[in-house]
Amino acid sequence: MPAFRTLDALEARGRRVLLRADLNVPMQDGKVSDLTRLERLSPTIRELAEKGAKVVVLSHFDRPKGKRVPEMSLRPVAEALGSVLGRPVGFAEDCIGPEAEAVVAAMRPGDVVVLENTRFHPGEEKNDPALADAIARLGDAYVNDAFSAAHRAHATTEALAHRLPAYAGRLMQAELEALEKALGNPARPVAAIVGGAKVSTKLDLLGNLVGRVNHLIIGGAMANTFLAARGVAVGKSLQEAELHDTARGIEEKARAAGCAILLPVDAVVARAFRAGAPSETVMVDAVPAEAMILDVGPLTTASILDCLSECRTLVWNGPLGAFETPPFDAATVRVAKGVAGLTKAGQLLSVAGGGDTVAALRHAGVVDDLSYVSAAGGAFLEWLEGKTLPGVAALAA
Repeated sequence: MPAFRTLDALEARGRRVLLRADLNVPMQDGKVSDLTRLERLSPTIRELAEKGAKVVVLSHFDRPKGKRVPEMSLRPVAEALGSVLGRPVGFAEDCIGPEAEAVVAAMRPGDVVVLENTRFHPGEEKNDPALADAIARLGDAYVNDAFSAAHRAHATTEALAHRLPAYAGRLMQAELEALEKALGNPARPVAAIVGGAKVSTKLDLLGNLVGRVNHLIIGGAMANTFLAARGVAVGKSLQEAELHDTARGIEEKARAAGCAILLPVDAVVARAFRAGAPSETVMVDAVPAEAMILDVGPLTTASILDCLSECRTLVWNGPLGAFETPPFDAATVRVAKGVAGLTKAGQLLSVAGGGDTVAALRHAGVVDDLSYVSAAGGAFLEWLEGKTLPGVAALAA
């Protein structure tokens, strides 16, 4: 991973700091319904403000497609951010032009303001140099604390970093350091858990991981595709028949790289997919023709935990079963608690990410017990796929 500058190198006092954040938070009835992203951003804002910076927060919100959409304004998010920070947060009706300039010009050291949705301008998603120039005039330094948007080469995530001295915020720093420990220079053996519904959405991820980890644990419905590719009859289970050759190719690549693939040996099956549906546990070669696999079974779960007990590092993306619908959450919960225990004992460095993964860990009650849990979604996945993230590359010192 290239070296990048952090807040430790930023002389903040009296300077206008353009802070790229991710304020794209869930809303309900005009109010922020989940403060997690704001809470994770707050340490960077507090540090800059306490050092005497004038903190100018930039962010997109939703997909207004380059037009001003009133219900996609950041004003209510700015109010929620003020509540999280416990200090006043100003707001400007635009991110460029006279309105933004006047608000920033009136700031005093320690002040925090949020500028309006950057995606109200079509140049944001086009990475328009003119928009980046206009925003850059509002600041003296640039800090990116939005790893979750770092996979996009947009005006405020990429171009702006080339116009001002650029630094990683504390959240960005934590994310990059965690990912470096997980895949850049990990303690071995390394395991990866990859779950979810479709192989097709994670081909690049699987292809990259088999060359970088010692154990690849495949769960979720994508495991059904691998089992079917081996000739196992999986009944009415969700699987991608057109990707059997691809699955076999991934297994061959893993063998050549010395990566052991762990697939389910038993499964929890049901005739209907609904909460509380009658279910049974069978070996994977005995799935009834009219049934579907909805979770891995206890033998597989024990095998996964045995494997992880011998590992030093874990990367996790995707649940092992249909965890949102009990009783098909059992394996994911049991493994999550096992990972949390190994992490607390200092035996395992555990890094997890992706929307479903975070939800599954929260469901298991262990989201705060792993070494690092990323809320970045697409950016986390692209990093695991081995891709260069424009917003990270732009921070290279």
